[in-house]
Amino acid sequence: MSVRVALAGDTMLGRGVAEQLRERPARELFAPGVRKAVADADLFLLNLECCVSKRGTPWPDPDKMFWFRAPPAAADQLAALGVDCVTLANNHALDFGHTALLDTLRNLERVGIRFVGAGGDLARARAEAVFTLGGLRLAVLGVTDHPADYAAGSQTPGVAHVNLRQGPPRWLTERVRRLRDEGDLVLVTPHWGPNMVAEPLPYVRNSAASLVEAGASVVAGHSAHVFHGIAGPVLFDLGDFLDDYAVHPVLRNDLGLLFVLTLDERGLDHVEAVPLALDYCHTRLAGPTEYAWIRDRFALACAALDSTVTDEGDHLRVCCRS
Repeated sequence: MSVRVALAGDTMLGRGVAEQLRERPARELFAPGVRKAVADADLFLLNLECCVSKRGTPWPDPDKMFWFRAPPAAADQLAALGVDCVTLANNHALDFGHTALLDTLRNLERVGIRFVGAGGDLARARAEAVFTLGGLRLAVLGVTDHPADYAAGSQTPGVAHVNLRQGPPRWLTERVRRLRDEGDLVLVTPHWGPNMVAEPLPYVRNSAASLVEAGASVVAGHSAHVFHGIAGPVLFDLGDFLDDYAVHPVLRNDLGLLFVLTLDERGLDHVEAVPLALDYCHTRLAGPTEYAWIRDRFALACAALDSTVTDEGDHLRVCCRS
């Protein structure tokens, strides 16, 4: 028995994307090839890096440069794409305050998309989402290591914040261990580290190792806006999936990957990575030159982590078991 889980990275539906959705709510944000790539997945999860609301005011942080808010139609777009679950544990979930976060939860519930990593209080922000996929159960947990002021309180909305520079907190490793002991596969999706770094920082690597030791079947991170390599069951950064961002001339955050994982009762068997090109507010499959650039960079990133990438013609493959 095996299942296929599709994972996409930072998905930002605010700002320029939001303007286009307000003008044409049914606008196609994803090309048919992208839709086809996720069509046969048993579960599709991504990092939703914005709130989905018409309300709220910008979070009062003098050091914050960007606030992202998408209209309710954004939730319908994600549902039409086949998204089953999002993590909201990131540095944009509260960009327009508690009211907008609670609207986000309602808009996701309206279209049948589940969420982790944020909630109306601390307990709900830390709660897992459990999916039964064929004969397997998969528990998903979302956390973020920034910003601390977005953290949920015992009775206030917010995100599941953790200080990963000190390693995963005890509540998180114990939750992972309990879920694994109960027979679940466990996917932990952390928002960790700074933007625009080419490889995972030492504390990110150490935290990933601790989560795997606690029993995580998969650790799939994001935040850098560029994809990183894979080491065993750890996908250090999923990169970007949709946005209107300026393009870094070296790291090329406009070239990304969609990851499709094959898991069985023992955990992660292999990963298929589909090269993507992110145009302004639109994501498509990579063209030949783009594909080659992505393949070569991904191969180097994985090689640095002792993993091997094979080119299957229309996607890249990484075996995750020795």
